[in-house]
Amino acid sequence: MTSISPDATPVTLESSGGVRLHEQAAELRAAGPAVRVRMPASVVAWSVTRGDVAKRLLAHRHVSKDARKSWPGYQPGAIPWLYSWVDVVSMFTSDGDDHKRLRQLVSRAFTPRRIEALRPVLTTIVTDLLDALETRGSSAVVDLRADFAYRIPTQLICDLFGVPDQQRPGMLRVIDAVLATDTTPQESQAIQHQLGTAMTRLIGTKRAEPGDDMTSDLLTVHQDDGDRLSEDELISTLILMIGAGSETAVALIDAAVRELLTHPDQLAAVVADPARWPDVIEETLRLHPPIMHLPLRYATADIDLGDGVTIHSGDLILIGFGAHGRDPHVHDEPAAFDIERADKQHLAFGHGIHYCLGAPLAKLEAEVALPALFARFPRLALAVDPADLEPQRSFIATDLTALPVHLDRTAV
Repeated sequence: MTSISPDATPVTLESSGGVRLHEQAAELRAAGPAVRVRMPASVVAWSVTRGDVAKRLLAHRHVSKDARKSWPGYQPGAIPWLYSWVDVVSMFTSDGDDHKRLRQLVSRAFTPRRIEALRPVLTTIVTDLLDALETRGSSAVVDLRADFAYRIPTQLICDLFGVPDQQRPGMLRVIDAVLATDTTPQESQAIQHQLGTAMTRLIGTKRAEPGDDMTSDLLTVHQDDGDRLSEDELISTLILMIGAGSETAVALIDAAVRELLTHPDQLAAVVADPARWPDVIEETLRLHPPIMHLPLRYATADIDLGDGVTIHSGDLILIGFGAHGRDPHVHDEPAAFDIERADKQHLAFGHGIHYCLGAPLAKLEAEVALPALFARFPRLALAVDPADLEPQRSFIATDLTALPVHLDRTAV
């Protein structure tokens, strides 16, 4: 393992993804409670990959999510690749009363009762996708990510927010692009522009033809009471909700399928006892959290972490959400997939007041999709060696670019 000093020249975060993403997080964890890292556009932050330190900072009163108030010298739009993570004005980038106000505007759509009410809708989406896969023939090689895992949450979230069919491909394409961290400044600027254009187009459609959907509901709040939801906040909330609602569950389903296909004994155990599917989901979230490093937080006072490391007021903080589940001080044999593991704690959906509002929905999507998939295709198999699966080029996201499978390995 590479030796790193916490106060050395900042370590460049890799965008290679995959195994190396977790290896670098382990190197940073071993170096200290926080280590300075360099991101694109020479943005330097304190990387936090130790589970106990991450939880402490996520609930710390001197750690802010609002760059506008807490990042000295911050200029909106100056760093294009950070637009979706920093420049937007939503509950994701707000503190205190602003966070509470913006969260309340969408939280009513994510109550336990409303989430559970989506189960039959999800069942229909999953069944239709499985029916389509079945027509491909048992010997076909299918990209399960593109044709199944990706389409479940994206269809549901676009339905919930009333995105017209003709607008969905362009909107989802630019939302996917946000997760890449190896883009050029020009590419990042183009993504920023396209993202704003997609949301503005959706708002224009709903102004002309409102419907029974979340975008229309938010638009009503904006029109009736602009003090509760400004135009910038409206656009930013749509970016947050459609983006987060479409990406997290895709990675969760992909990772669970990959692990079960490479651990047939555990697959057999859960098929024999369907009550164990939540164990699969939680263990997958621990080992393969959809997000590794999530930009950004800001210290509003000096924070002494011990071991000679002090985060100073105004410093940037990058929490390694995906590192917590593999912290050897939290879990025994942290790199092993084991649904029998008693303690499956993780930070896949955050911690504290910014805990992900859509976590129950992402889990429900996996809870519906996974049993149905393996019931329909009990002889499902990977079509490539697991080591050859290509990760996204990102230090933010942990998903794959494709998941090729044989629907029936006996037909190959």
